[in-house]
Amino acid sequence: MNRALTVLLIEDDLPMQLGCQQALQLAGLAVRAVDRAEAALPLLAAGFPGIVVTDMRLPGADGLSLVRHCQAMEPELPVIMITGHGDVSLAVEAMRSGAYDFIPKPFSSDALVEVVRRAMDKRALTLEVIALREALARQDGEASRLVGRSPQMVALRALVQRVANSAVDVLIRGETGTGKELVAQALHGLSGRRSAPLVALNCGGLPDSLLDSELFGHEAGAFTGAAKRRVGKIEHAHRGTLFLDEVESMPLGVQVKLLRVLQDRVIERLGSNQRVPVDCRVVAATKDDLAQRARQGSFRSDLYYRLNVVTIDLPPLRERREDIPLLLEHFCLLAASRFGLPAPGVGEAQRRRLMAHDWPGNVRELRNVADCLVLGVPSEVLGPTGGAEVATTGLSLAERVDEFERSLIREALKREGGHLGRSAAALRVPKTTLADKLRKHGLQAGRGSEGGNASEDGAPA
Repeated sequence: MNRALTVLLIEDDLPMQLGCQQALQLAGLAVRAVDRAEAALPLLAAGFPGIVVTDMRLPGADGLSLVRHCQAMEPELPVIMITGHGDVSLAVEAMRSGAYDFIPKPFSSDALVEVVRRAMDKRALTLEVIALREALARQDGEASRLVGRSPQMVALRALVQRVANSAVDVLIRGETGTGKELVAQALHGLSGRRSAPLVALNCGGLPDSLLDSELFGHEAGAFTGAAKRRVGKIEHAHRGTLFLDEVESMPLGVQVKLLRVLQDRVIERLGSNQRVPVDCRVVAATKDDLAQRARQGSFRSDLYYRLNVVTIDLPPLRERREDIPLLLEHFCLLAASRFGLPAPGVGEAQRRRLMAHDWPGNVRELRNVADCLVLGVPSEVLGPTGGAEVATTGLSLAERVDEFERSLIREALKREGGHLGRSAAALRVPKTTLADKLRKHGLQAGRGSEGGNASEDGAPA
């Protein structure tokens, strides 16, 4: 939740206004209160950093007219209606006009805070998407391409910006598809070397016999087929950055030569005795534990410690699920631009599938899903229908709410390893309340509330 966002409260009943304001402030939310719609209008503009909570019946312009004003100004601005017993038809009309939700009187402080928090989360994501679209339009800021608002990504961007302009070599660790090359590009683009080349080489994509020549180059006649001199990747990266992907697959013989380059910053082309000075920064990437490989003897320990000056660890997507909606929007915008098609909206059923998926292919897999969404073709994650809103067709509002609540609880239990206490804290509900909801939805925490996944019908998953 972005605590910089503000709740604009419009309520002419002063005791009610004060009660709502105090409840929201006690929940840690910033509130600005006015007593009529006319006083709220000058405070509202496209990009308003917050949400609107308004009573339906106000002196002068009513809440419904305020909903319509906000919808015309910015359709994505959440407006929550406070309605009385006799205002059901007006509440329905407000929802049709674009209201985010409505709260019937009388209501508890908890009910108000819960609805407002959901709207604030939605607004925070919307504003971040707007900023993302502007950054994509400007195509500036290398670190802004490392998309995400999770604590892991905030820390990652700060670390990249801190070390980018230093001469230190960097080791990037992360599973396949987590974006290691994107981090290397950010390090290069934010450094003083950005006017020189970023030279990338996948160490696992070449036979051992060719990797030596690719890295160090060769002279004419150095081996059969070497008809002329060839400059290697290291020399080509002079004054720039050399990115070595899958460095764990580099043969031990080549590792010895690379270690010398890192120590002395000179190379010798194959077939030559001439020492060529090179000034390049080395960024290496691996999906393996190089320290363990060094202990096993499949990777040189001296090279590991030489590369391991600054280490950047990339979290897998399953450990930062809160970034999925923003990443999906980012990739849909890129795909729409690439294919010349409009960016699609994402339905609630699609969102639930995406949030529940384990993402073994990480960010790369999510990008593929975004491509499929833009092209309107089936994907493995969303299924043959693209995850369209089919399952909830014909359900009542209460049934839809139950279905959504059930999915949120399952996601929380899965993230917290089935631990009841941590899951309750993540969902901001008492443990007793969560236990009741588990029984209601046929779910259970892990054994002893310490492990396992959420399951259905009382059976361990």
